[in-house]
Parts: sequence; structure tokens; C-alpha cells
Amino acid sequence: QVQLVESGGGLVQAGGSLRLSCAASGSIFSVNLMGWFRQAPGKLRELVAIITSGDTTRYSDSVKGRFTISRDDRKNTVYLEMNSLNAEDTAVYYCNANLRPRVGAVSTSYWGQGTQVTVSS
Repeated sequence: QVQLVESGGGLVQAGGSLRLSCAASGSIFSVNLMGWFRQAPGKLRELVAIITSGDTTRYSDSVKGRFTISRDDRKNTVYLEMNSLNAEDTAVYYCNANLRPRVGAVSTSYWGQGTQVTVSS
């Protein structure tokens, strides 16, 4: 069993910062792509940022320059540093990881349960 557990969400004023964490645990052989997605009320889930096993990153245009994704492979953890937050960043943030649970297994996508980020204006 693989679990992704997010933490760090909460309520913050516009212009403030938050740091999200997501730790993968359980049967893990290797972790490939990791990322963050978000879903605002009434909207589809959208990509926020992704990071490869080689530390290549990609961001959505709406967060570029304000958010930073990073990972610690010793801890199977991915982070999202969010700065200059605004009301449009309010959403449930979901962690995603593509990983192999054991040697020879196919890479599979796993999701966290989500953490709420609310930015007050």
C-alpha cells in the first residue's frame, strides 16, 4: 500500500506565504514524477507544478515566479513553497506521485487526499 499525506494548508492573507508538504509512504521502490494540482470550487482540477526525478520543474503560467516546487528523495517528499498568494489561489491542493511500488512494477499514479488553501483578500 502506498499513501500520500499532505500537510501545510490553511488560511492566509493575500500577499502571504504557505509551504505545502507531501510525503509518500508504504511500499515504494522508486519515485518518478511528483507534482501538485489544485481544484477550486466549480472548476476542474488543474496542474500547478511538477518536478521530475532529475529535478526538472514546470509551472502553470498562473503561479510561475511565485511558487517553487522541490523534492527530497531521501524522504520521498515533495514541497510547494507558495509566495505572494492571492484570492485566485484559493483551492484544494492535491499531491500526485508516479512511482514504482516494487522492482519490475509498472509506474502508477497516486494521489493525496488534498489540503485546503484559503487566501483572504
